Amino acid sequence: MGIWEAIWKSFVLGAVQGLTEFLPVSSSGHLVFLQKVMGYDLGGGSMTFINVMLHFGTLLAVCVVFYKDILGLFKKPFKTLLMLIVATVPAGVVGLLFNDKIEGLFEGERAFLLLAIFFSVTAILLLLCELIAKSPKRKERDLGWKNAVPMGLMQAVALIPGISRSGSTIVAGTVSGAKTKDVAKFSFLMSIPVILGSVLVELYGFFKAPSFGEGNGLILALGVIVGVISSAVFGFFAIKVMLKVIAKANYKWFALYLILLTATCIWVDVLGIFA
Repeated sequence: MGIWEAIWKSFVLGAVQGLTEFLPVSSSGHLVFLQKVMGYDLGGGSMTFINVMLHFGTLLAVCVVFYKDILGLFKKPFKTLLMLIVATVPAGVVGLLFNDKIEGLFEGERAFLLLAIFFSVTAILLLLCELIAKSPKRKERDLGWKNAVPMGLMQAVALIPGISRSGSTIVAGTVSGAKTKDVAKFSFLMSIPVILGSVLVELYGFFKAPSFGEGNGLILALGVIVGVISSAVFGFFAIKVMLKVIAKANYKWFALYLILLTATCIWVDVLGIFA
């Protein structure tokens, strides 16, 4: 792959990661889909490394938008910080124990069929969330442990490509009765330790791997830099959009998009176009 092709594909993947990390449509699912369609390979290591670095770009976006809330975590009585730590544990445990197995499933011939299944699950969750959020009988309360724990469990489930992290955590927080504004903020803050942890683990594994140094290092470096910048910029705008969407609980259009994407994945799987 030439330099300009690598830069272009990195920009596209970064833009998709930035938008889909915070919009409830599954960033990991979109990256798997695009990488298979585009035949993206920069050499020098696993595509997991590229994916994690793209997530690092979105981490920068969260830190910029919520820097005041992040600083506020370290002020007494530290309740939100403690809830954040507890909510992060399930995803950390599942990631360490099953991440390789999850990745392996989506490297096989039926990856598109699996994506179709999990995209459709996310669509159903979003429709359910909108119904509950707009119910006249719904009573909201301040976000607490009864909301943080289910949000943490759903974040662990969202390690599966096709299951949206932001979507599933927002659904959990909404269904458990927390205020939509609190749910949105906590969902975005929850992404910080998960992304940071995955970046550190992946960097360690990448530089320790026997294949480190193989391939075109310049192309890999340029691809990572462009991808990170792209994901950070698009992630910033996606957060702004999503905060408005959550306030009005308008998730049906995202659900419709995921249904169309599900149909596309099934069509691709049946025809075996990118097998």
